[in-house]
Amino acid sequence: MERVKETGTDVVINLTAGMGGDLVIDPENPLTHLPGTDLVSGLDRLPHVEDLLPDICTLDCGSLNFGDGSNLYVSTPDMLRTGAKRIQELGVRPELEIFDTGQLWFAKQLLDEGLLDDPTVFQLCMGIPWGAPADPGVLQAMVNMLPEGAQWASFALGRTQMPWVAQSILLGGNVRVGLEDNLYLSRGVKATNGQLVERAVQITELLGAKVATPDEARQRLGLKPRA
Repeated sequence: MERVKETGTDVVINLTAGMGGDLVIDPENPLTHLPGTDLVSGLDRLPHVEDLLPDICTLDCGSLNFGDGSNLYVSTPDMLRTGAKRIQELGVRPELEIFDTGQLWFAKQLLDEGLLDDPTVFQLCMGIPWGAPADPGVLQAMVNMLPEGAQWASFALGRTQMPWVAQSILLGGNVRVGLEDNLYLSRGVKATNGQLVERAVQITELLGAKVATPDEARQRLGLKPRA
């Protein structure tokens, strides 16, 4: 984050706060956790957010069987209430990471309880085993569940990344691309983040939509003006 700021480039900075949720259990002895477990409390996932005060940080809105095996991502209602309240106190905008419909339901509960401020910002995460599948009908159902006035984006993994740029735009949303979700520009051709963004911009503009400037994004997402 310091290096980005040193360049003088005007960007909106979004930091993950999702680490500290992994629980790998021993299937023969479920009360024993295995290497790879980094499970901590909701507040202990936020010290870097408190120190750096980014524009946005993520809030993973529920627990999930994370792929095959015995790895769980754990984010309980109590953890989420505690984390959402602290993020709100810091004046940082939470990006609500939604991996299934029940998590969207609970995020709306956080809004009802006053732990989120408008405009809410949702990221609909599709195709992560075993969360919401990368299915256009499922995406439409999740969009239908969003609270009024919400800002949202969605993404899907691997070869579905670029088709999902189009899916999101056609349903009135924003887009996400990057190497976290997909390593390839085409079959066998490794990508860079810059190339993935350029491809997403092409798709966006061909569909008649427009890429926001940083200031436009801040206004749309309800962020503080650039310092």
